[in-house]
Amino acid sequence: MTTPVYYNPLQLTSKQLDTLLSKGWYRMHQSVFTTNYIFMDNKTLRVFWLRYSLQKLQFSKKQRKLLQQNQRFKVTNKPMAITEELEHLYALYKTAISFEPSPSVTDWLYGEDDDKKIFDTHIIEIRDGEKLIAAGIYDKGNRSIAGIMNFYHPEYRKLSLGKYLVLLKAQYAMASHLKWYYPGYITHGYPAFDYKLFVGEPNIEVFVPELNGWYQYNTDMLNAVAGNI
Repeated sequence: MTTPVYYNPLQLTSKQLDTLLSKGWYRMHQSVFTTNYIFMDNKTLRVFWLRYSLQKLQFSKKQRKLLQQNQRFKVTNKPMAITEELEHLYALYKTAISFEPSPSVTDWLYGEDDDKKIFDTHIIEIRDGEKLIAAGIYDKGNRSIAGIMNFYHPEYRKLSLGKYLVLLKAQYAMASHLKWYYPGYITHGYPAFDYKLFVGEPNIEVFVPELNGWYQYNTDMLNAVAGNI
């Protein structure tokens, strides 16, 4: 599959989202898509979709330390709502990154379908006092969540708030007795998305369409699959 394939449902149940995620599909605005390749930096790159097995997931000493060091901040998990405060934080975040993301949170989530809401979307807010310093957005299924966005105030970069949000989402999903957490894809031979592996390789499964299933993350297998394309 060299070009993305899109599916544009008018409605989407939690169970249907679980099924699509389990087949290597992912959110794009108010639709879902799948692909085996992306074009980036004038290169065609193979991608592999990931998921974290929440039944296996155990936080490492380093991850527990990250959770502890940020305990002083106020964390709120609630249904998604776009606010000026949130868009301002995202605009600040964009000034400190080296790639060009969507122009706004609204565009990322809704695109041109700003009157269409097919996902059960939630947001984790992190505040230093009253100041919003980070936000993590996810979609909730029946047995899984899909991580959609994480962004933070550049002044707090050293606190690894992006990774902290990944752990908070995992904590929430485990406390809710969910089974899977889908963070998106990694790109073979291009490390820009390898931060998604920081939860630890034993906790990660990768979708291999050539083998029609999910397999324990293994670099040798991915190298072999990518080399055969």
